[in-house]
Amino acid sequence: MKRGIVARLGLNRMTMTQGTTQITESGIGRMDADLAEVRSAVAQSMEFILSRQRPDGCWCGELEADSMLEADYIYLHTLLGSGDPGRMQRARAEILRCQNEDGSWSLYPGGPGHVSLAVKCYLACKLTGIGADDPRLARCRRWILENGGVVKCNTFTKMYLCSLGQYDYDAVPAIPPEIVLFPSWFYFNIYEISSWSRSILVPLAILYAKKPLRQLPPEQGIDELFVGGRANADLRPPLDRESVVSWRNFFLVLDRAVHLAETVHIRPLRRLALRRAEKWMLDRLEMSDGLGAIYPAMLNAIIALRCLGYPEDHPQVIRARAEFEKLGIEQPATAEAPEATFRMQPAVSPVWDTAQAVYALGEAGLARDDPRMVRAADWLLSKEVRHTGDWAVKVPDTEPGGWYFEFANEFYPDTDDTAQVLLALNRVDNPRAGEQQEAAQRAIRWEFAMQCRNGGWGSFDKDCTKMIFENIPFADHNAMLDPPTADITGRMLETLKAYGYTRADKRVEKAVSFVLSHQEPDGSWFGRWGVNYIYGTFLALRGLESVGVGHGEAPIQRAAKWICAVQNSDGGWGETCGTYDDPDTRGLGPSTPSQTAWALLALLSAGEHGSDSMAKGVRWLLDRQAPDGSWDESTGAGPRRQALYTATGFPRVFYLAYHLYRQYFPLLALAGYRRVLERAS
Repeated sequence: MKRGIVARLGLNRMTMTQGTTQITESGIGRMDADLAEVRSAVAQSMEFILSRQRPDGCWCGELEADSMLEADYIYLHTLLGSGDPGRMQRARAEILRCQNEDGSWSLYPGGPGHVSLAVKCYLACKLTGIGADDPRLARCRRWILENGGVVKCNTFTKMYLCSLGQYDYDAVPAIPPEIVLFPSWFYFNIYEISSWSRSILVPLAILYAKKPLRQLPPEQGIDELFVGGRANADLRPPLDRESVVSWRNFFLVLDRAVHLAETVHIRPLRRLALRRAEKWMLDRLEMSDGLGAIYPAMLNAIIALRCLGYPEDHPQVIRARAEFEKLGIEQPATAEAPEATFRMQPAVSPVWDTAQAVYALGEAGLARDDPRMVRAADWLLSKEVRHTGDWAVKVPDTEPGGWYFEFANEFYPDTDDTAQVLLALNRVDNPRAGEQQEAAQRAIRWEFAMQCRNGGWGSFDKDCTKMIFENIPFADHNAMLDPPTADITGRMLETLKAYGYTRADKRVEKAVSFVLSHQEPDGSWFGRWGVNYIYGTFLALRGLESVGVGHGEAPIQRAAKWICAVQNSDGGWGETCGTYDDPDTRGLGPSTPSQTAWALLALLSAGEHGSDSMAKGVRWLLDRQAPDGSWDESTGAGPRRQALYTATGFPRVFYLAYHLYRQYFPLLALAGYRRVLERAS
């Protein structure tokens, strides 16, 4: 249940008590936290986070995603005839653990069923020995058929099905390897699409060209998932009949022309294209935890290498497999969950987690020269990018700098990680001060070079905004572009202010204008990399406050009112991934520690220090802190317990749960509130 807060009291009217109920002008009772209670919670949280630091100085929490990862893991090893059968059985157990009551699988806990995911999970279960008559698969089959069947799957799913003989190669959108031949100055070239799409599609183009095929025995096939039977199904994407003249139809017609050329073997540049795609891929396997250091690109790269004739014992194949398998987590059986499972992570997040943890600890008061802070800073410095990557195609003549997300991903630093690392380093007094300062200055120069024309920042590339690419038939993973966003730009403003930049700098002023221009009519901001409007609003407000946009300004007041209006009746805040499908549900969802912390940080940045919303939100966090100083952010019970997803990979397609978000963001919020109490005491 949602309601707005009628009265928001200013700091000068706030009464500090020993945890007693206060009556506000609205007549609503609240239980204010006293300074000692907040200090204790901050200290406990700091201790918990510090206990999770690794010996080398970094933090790396689990990064969780949906069951697609386990299903694709089973698919990969089935296609290549490899893998540990026991591990594949445990991956299946993890898949079934997450099945919905209606038989489907969801992109996030509590979400609606998703056709592509359900088809993949159904197939994975059959590949590992479960028959079609099993009640769990029967429920799934009914759900898939009710929702359009296999033909409703996305391109990536269909391509994988083709390689197992469960779909037709000539019916999937063509991904010809010739795309790598287009020069960078050409309007349609691979550097005009997002970095993650690039790393996924280049090896997938090799797969499309080589068309691997492993026929399954009939009992493992999925013909029963085609509405009316596979023989009667229309497998090709239909033309748009409502708008006959459209970019979508242009690309669909072009796609069919490419398929025709494939059929009659008119592909004069195919050999050159494959050599170029192979080299492109091999180059980016260097200095990396795998291609792009992300799960789908790594999986596609393994298949591509085998398609190109690399034997199983080739060093490149061995290394690619090893990096891929390192993403796995074995979960032993417990009393609460008596079946052992195996799950895959979509990536690992040590640079991101370390930067966030150091920053939160610094804000909470851990000494700037504390050995644990220095050790973390040294670890971060060891991960600085010093080689030119894909970003340089659009930003030539710029010295490499910045940071990536994972343990190693030298070709793909990103602006968001770099900004957060800079914030973290700014909280540490390092004996290597000169080296740290030089790295920071290189990163800031790189960040400015990556600023987009409209003043904002994207994540991996500059001005990756050509909307036409979203009409390409294989673009149905909904992430072909990497446009500038308010959440990254808000963090960038906070970072630049920490290093002395102000609105007197035209680049900063342009970024402020970008953020303000992207505010929603209700006062919120869209969150591209976190769920969703709460995340975007928190970062936009922090950035704007840092560069001096006043609390009384109309955009700030509108944002504060929106945050207060979407507070849950229990005092916390929450929002589901469903807000990407239906923006009208923004701010709606069960309260979570991470999202409650974001909302509190937003209110702090808006000057709402003494409001009812602030007091109740702080109370929500305090009451839910565990004795060890941690917070839980899960739903369900027993073996079906799952983390709630509060982060975003691809909107409407792929969501994430960072297991450390529930720890360092509440610490950051409570540390900020503690400063308010200390100033008032």
